[in-house]
Amino acid sequence: MRPFDTVVVVDWSGAGDRGLSPKADAIWAGTVRDGRPERPCYLRSRGEAEDRLSTRIAEEIGRGRRLLVGFDFPFGYPAGAARRIAGHADPRLLWEWIADALGALPDGEGRFHLAARLNGAFPGDGPFWFNGLKGDIEGLPREKPRGASTGVPERRLVERNAPGTFSCWQMGGAGAVGSQALTGMATLARLRRCFPGKLAAWPFEPMDEAPVVLAEVWPSLLADAVAARMSEDDTVPRDGRRAPIKDAVQVAVLSETLARLGAQGRLAPLFAAAFEADPDAVAEEGWILGVGAGANLLLDPEGGPRAERVCT
Repeated sequence: MRPFDTVVVVDWSGAGDRGLSPKADAIWAGTVRDGRPERPCYLRSRGEAEDRLSTRIAEEIGRGRRLLVGFDFPFGYPAGAARRIAGHADPRLLWEWIADALGALPDGEGRFHLAARLNGAFPGDGPFWFNGLKGDIEGLPREKPRGASTGVPERRLVERNAPGTFSCWQMGGAGAVGSQALTGMATLARLRRCFPGKLAAWPFEPMDEAPVVLAEVWPSLLADAVAARMSEDDTVPRDGRRAPIKDAVQVAVLSETLARLGAQGRLAPLFAAAFEADPDAVAEEGWILGVGAGANLLLDPEGGPRAERVCT
């Protein structure tokens, strides 16, 4: 595998603009460039995050460097869902469909309204649930429907192999990833449009020669290392100088771990693990880097570099 010069890990958020001050439950990015970690970067909105990522990608490609970008949201839905939504099982076409659908929403509507409309493509009440707005949205239950089948599984294969992950159908609440998935997939589609032929989405596309590889990650795989960093490292970003911001620590720890494994030539088993599962399911649903065979490589928190620079 060609080595990566830069590793970026992004903890995504489906929420709107979170304001100027760094805070939890927002978008954070951790970066390691040429083995040197940068201080975790707070990105107040999805628009700012997409702009920063586009700039980083363009710079790395322009300098002939190789970049790995990990995103903390599902790259696909459980088997059968993409075909119901977009008419095709290919998740990359699903991303395009979602990007167009979100962009076409009337003023005042957002991800919750799109989830309500998507439920109409499924039996029963549909798989999406949770409404984070004050007003009710027809077609989007506030609580998980009971009993009636939605026609698709509750979880992807990778989530059934990773205890602690959440279903991508839950649109909000503690730990939920539904909003991140919808808005994140749309972002992936737009990034691919900006850099045609330059971005390989793992595990859906060959990545050996691609200058930029996009991969799904889950920082909670390194929960022990994150907890240790939060309690021991005085460089950890804090919310109003009080509590450590876990999101910031997670992207720092995972980006440093992936960069270290890359420098040691040990990333290949993590990427290969997806293809040792069910190939058909993985081709439609995606996979989390580090789950499955080779995952033990991620679980050694020792020897990692610490942040040295402030993100600008």
